[in-house]
Amino acid sequence: MKASVYRKEHFNAAHRLNNPNWPAEKNQEVFGKCNLPNYHGHNYDLIVQLYGPIDPDTGYVYDMKLLKDLIKAQVLDRFDHKNLNLDTDEFKHLNPTAENIAVVIWNILRQLIDTKFELTIRLYETERNFVEYKGY
Repeated sequence: MKASVYRKEHFNAAHRLNNPNWPAEKNQEVFGKCNLPNYHGHNYDLIVQLYGPIDPDTGYVYDMKLLKDLIKAQVLDRFDHKNLNLDTDEFKHLNPTAENIAVVIWNILRQLIDTKFELTIRLYETERNFVEYKGY
């Protein structure tokens, strides 16, 4: 038997979407308000999904307390209340779009979660705009 478990978390972060290889006019044209030189912020909702076998001894797919602690230590402590462009190594040279943030979070967690579990990251940048990344 297999099932999915989900952990929802929340973090706040600022960012600026900008391609340093483009002139200012093109950055403004492509990214609009998201290219403001003084940054802007989002209240991100993060959903981490694990899909895998139900352990016959515990009845768990994955211990949710362990998942909560892992997300806190590896994602929230790293990105919450940070300027992603300035305060994090992950986005010093990577445009912090919602897509790229989801991929970075997936890569961080994938290293620490057994590959017998399928990992999906869903990141809401707003109530209506979200991305999902499954590692492929």
